[in-house]
Amino acid sequence: MSDADWKRRPEGGGRAAVRLIAAIARHGGRGIARLCLYPITGYFLLVRASERRASRAYLGRVLGRRARLRDVARHIHTFAATILDRVFLLGGRMDLFDIRTEGTGELLAQLDEGRGVLLFGSHLGSFDALRALGRQRPDLKLRVLLDRGHNAAITELLAELDPGLAAGIIDAGQGGPAVVLAIQQALQEGAMVALLVDRARPGETALAAPLLGAPAPFPTAPWLIASVLRAPVMLAFGLYRGGNRYDLLFEPFATAVDVPRAQRAEALSALVHRYAGRLEHHLRGAPWNWFNFYDFWHSQASLPAPLDGGGAPGRVQQRAGAGGRR
Repeated sequence: MSDADWKRRPEGGGRAAVRLIAAIARHGGRGIARLCLYPITGYFLLVRASERRASRAYLGRVLGRRARLRDVARHIHTFAATILDRVFLLGGRMDLFDIRTEGTGELLAQLDEGRGVLLFGSHLGSFDALRALGRQRPDLKLRVLLDRGHNAAITELLAELDPGLAAGIIDAGQGGPAVVLAIQQALQEGAMVALLVDRARPGETALAAPLLGAPAPFPTAPWLIASVLRAPVMLAFGLYRGGNRYDLLFEPFATAVDVPRAQRAEALSALVHRYAGRLEHHLRGAPWNWFNFYDFWHSQASLPAPLDGGGAPGRVQQRAGAGGRR
């Protein structure tokens, strides 16, 4: 199995490890639980060779020098810290964190108009920091697109810590048309729909854009869905700054994504390139926050992407268009 085939690899540590760290966190508190991050980091350094290699390769790109073992350890430790904090963030313990928000004005303005918003995130930092918005506006609705099958341990933990959010998960593992219709309904209800748009599944339709000096594959489906649904798109980044500090950043991307059928290739390429540019900007500002522990630049996504008749995104676009939102 190649490094690129990330979807076939199990979650690091599996259900038992996730439940163990969650139990320690809930009963021992965040301070004691953070001590467990060191053996977890050691486990990944010693046992998970694929993730270690991917970390070193990425850090070499973003730091502009050969990554040392201590750099890899810091990278993995940062990842483990955000997973631990998920227990507290989803459990409502916002008092434990210093979360600074930026760019919420336009997001709240869109939501106050009764319009749903697509929040495009990435495997950079912690998307769970979105919970901080609940302190400002408890009335906000949040729906999350998540592959239940691939993230079974996290999904089960989410169901225990935040049943409401878990019940509203839109399962990315279901068929394309069902996903689009579920997102459409959530947007019509004025919800924020959060999805990660930086990772293309093996074999998924994708387009290449430069990232840290080399072309990388990005999925086209999110942009086709946004075009079909004509919803506002904002980028969201929950960057971990160490200790208990997070920066929750929102950036307006488009009031409506337009992918004309006649210029589909050019329009999609422009969107993906623009997104990759913003992602790289934040990667350089928070290099330890990148949590794609596989060979991102040589993933098995289909490049170049077939934009009609054969890729799943093409079928999604066709079915959603029939729903009358085009």
